[in-house]
Amino acid sequence: MGKRQTLQTGDTTAEYYLAVPASGTGRGVLVLHAWWGLTDVFTTICDRLVEAGFVALAPDLYNGRTATTREQAEQLSSSLNGEATYALINRAVAELQAQSGVAGRPIGVVGFSLGGGWAVALQRGVGAVVIYYATVPLEYVGVSAPVMGHFAEHDEFEPLENVRQFEQALRSKGLSVDFHLYPKTQHWFTESNQPGYYDPAAAKLAWQRTIEFLRQHLA
Repeated sequence: MGKRQTLQTGDTTAEYYLAVPASGTGRGVLVLHAWWGLTDVFTTICDRLVEAGFVALAPDLYNGRTATTREQAEQLSSSLNGEATYALINRAVAELQAQSGVAGRPIGVVGFSLGGGWAVALQRGVGAVVIYYATVPLEYVGVSAPVMGHFAEHDEFEPLENVRQFEQALRSKGLSVDFHLYPKTQHWFTESNQPGYYDPAAAKLAWQRTIEFLRQHLA
């Protein structure tokens, strides 16, 4: 449904995936991929957002590289330059807002794991944020928009104590927060290419909540 295009950030060229409804219009949603890279899972998320009436754009934070193992993913994520990555994501925000159907209006941001941390770091142009199984220290939170979070009950990367602390930290910042915990699930529970982790029922419910949240806050 969508297609890959080139994004220029200073002297750096990166790829992004853009999907637009047939009508050519819709509120914008930025999709930030997990540490696996911009795989089919996350381009499909963009296509599903289009089906819900949004314009979706996903920047490729790894410039074409992807991982299939934890070791590869950890290596790729640890190789990111924070300043350059933040600049790339903000350039992607500008690119999304420049789409004729979005026309500079506040966008939604949906981030998965690694991408969830970057989602809450954004400071401008954001009207709603949805994070999937991700927490960060409060000093990295720049967003002022409402935040929805989806978290697993049994998460080796994001234990419940961290999730509750993060929720309270966001509330202490004055943010509107709506966190959901999915019983008997693990990290990656919404990613269909992660056997042993993917939970179709929980993924469906999280998606329904995500779409409702985006529609509410970007209306």
